[in-house]
Amino acid sequence: MCSNCDCSLDAHDNPSQNPQLNNKKTLAVISKILHENDHEAAHIREHFESHGVTAVNLMSSPGSGKTTLLEHLHQHTPLRYAVIEGDLETARDAERLQAHGIAAWQIQTGSACHLDASMVHTALHHLSLEGLDLCFVENVGNLVCPASYDVGTHKNIVLISVPEGDDKVEKYPVMFRRADLVLITKCDLLPHFDFDPEEVRQQMARLNPHALVLEVSVKQPETLVPVIDWLNSLRA
Repeated sequence: MCSNCDCSLDAHDNPSQNPQLNNKKTLAVISKILHENDHEAAHIREHFESHGVTAVNLMSSPGSGKTTLLEHLHQHTPLRYAVIEGDLETARDAERLQAHGIAAWQIQTGSACHLDASMVHTALHHLSLEGLDLCFVENVGNLVCPASYDVGTHKNIVLISVPEGDDKVEKYPVMFRRADLVLITKCDLLPHFDFDPEEVRQQMARLNPHALVLEVSVKQPETLVPVIDWLNSLRA
């Protein structure tokens, strides 16, 4: 269990699978937290929509290439976007994006293992949405907790990098069940790792057949074209 926020406790869990939910007081507290978060997330979505902006939540384990992807998308698409960055400490990722001329705001969560709607709401006070097509929320690197909290986005992208191994979909089903797009990143390394993209596709077909799975590498810019096409489809 996450001792900071209890985010591993989903109020919709089967109590027989999660004994902590047999405690009615615990369940009531969790339900209230999630309800308040969802209420604020709905207002955030309305805010994005009032500005004609599509919001996308990026989730993955640390080091899978979320920030690097955002740096390189900027070079290959006319889509205009801003980024809300989430990390426990430092503003390094926001600074990397700002160096490329991308509007970015860093959220430092301290010990919190995910972003929530209130954090994103606060960040939006520091970003102008005027003239934007998209706003990416780059969540804290974590394959568990971020999937439990709605942050007011419209779509979810989950990244899994080749060095991580091809077994992550079934190990972390909550995350991948909520994905609209799964990106297998660092595919230029496929010759050097025992990673089978088809295995990922098969796991996704069983778990979440509606999600699209794409193989990408920022070192092979042509692989980013389908990602850009998918993002364009959101705008359409």
